[in-house]
Amino acid sequence: MSAHSKPLPADERRAVTVDAVVALAGAQNPSEITTAAIAKHMHLTQGALFRHFPNKDAIWQAVMEWVAERLLNRIDQAAQGIDSPVAAMEAMFLSHVEFVVAHPGVPRMMFGELQRPGSTPAKRIVQTLIQRYGERLQCLIQRGKASGELSPTLDDQAAAMLFIGTVQGLVMQSLIAGDVDRMLIDAPRVFAIYVRGIGSTP
Repeated sequence: MSAHSKPLPADERRAVTVDAVVALAGAQNPSEITTAAIAKHMHLTQGALFRHFPNKDAIWQAVMEWVAERLLNRIDQAAQGIDSPVAAMEAMFLSHVEFVVAHPGVPRMMFGELQRPGSTPAKRIVQTLIQRYGERLQCLIQRGKASGELSPTLDDQAAAMLFIGTVQGLVMQSLIAGDVDRMLIDAPRVFAIYVRGIGSTP
């Protein structure tokens, strides 16, 4: 048995499982990831894996919790201490793109969960993540309108939706091109166009 299979504390084993799923999702269709594949990647038996998670849905829930926590913390840190609302939004945008480049399987898993019929714990986490992300953006947009950086007639909700949708568009283009790193080049240019659309001057 591999040295990787030696016992780990429960919390650490759960964290390692999440890392394994994120890594696998970066290399294959998340819907095709089985518990057997996860266990094999971790050099474990499925029985050992199920000692920490009752089923595959529980694993996916843990992964989405990880994504939500890491992504929101990342964009919060990116915007922290920046006085200009537009500059803070740009920092969030670029930080989000960097997160996707570092973890290319994450958007695949999120898209997959949102397409699943019915309501699952993982799907609800993704929906809550998008809602909380949008709320952060709307606060910055409102500040931008008050400071004169953004158009005073701007639709806050629509502008926040477009911001998130623009990141998602970059992700889709990178998947089509088969080059996730390309996002790092395209993101600043795309954000510049987004800002022109919501700015205070025509």
